[in-house]
Amino acid sequence: MKPVTRVEGRAIPFGQKNVDTDVIIPAKWLKTISREGLGEGAFEAIRAEEGNIFDDPEYAGANILIAGDNFGCGSSREHAAWALADLGITAVIAPSFSDIFSGNAFKNGLLAIAVPQAAIDRLMEVARTDSITIDMESMSVTTPFQDRFTFEMDPFRHQCLVEGLDEIDLTMAKSDAIERHEKNSDSAKPWLTPVAA
Repeated sequence: MKPVTRVEGRAIPFGQKNVDTDVIIPAKWLKTISREGLGEGAFEAIRAEEGNIFDDPEYAGANILIAGDNFGCGSSREHAAWALADLGITAVIAPSFSDIFSGNAFKNGLLAIAVPQAAIDRLMEVARTDSITIDMESMSVTTPFQDRFTFEMDPFRHQCLVEGLDEIDLTMAKSDAIERHEKNSDSAKPWLTPVAA
């Protein structure tokens, strides 16, 4: 996983509340186990509408999404985090997230930043014209207009995101202990060791 210490850029001022994972990536796109190409199906129903914000040239290349309360509710599909990442989104800022979406975002290196609705309102306004910065060291979201909104994050998740540690990296960090356990297990329980034919 790539370390994420700072995200800076234009943000899509989406703002909708209770956006479920079927809106983020419709079920017909779930037939793949690949993470690539899902951005094409991200927000498909919304993007079918003329003049939608996701296809507005003003926000081309935006890497931050500003959303409303309870973002990512609904089913537990991890494809939602994959689709957002494939769309180019590195961070979602909302007042709250569903627990499952938040977990899936974390596992995929996607920042899920929770700030109060008043901060969302201001960020929606700024996003229409200027960039936004998320700094993981100071745990803050800032604008060029001296706005500064702090956020909290589970310390373990924070460490994993800034160091770029996924579940495999965390397991490999324990490789010496795993190797010792396997050696001890072989000698303590020899009947578990396969015998060569």
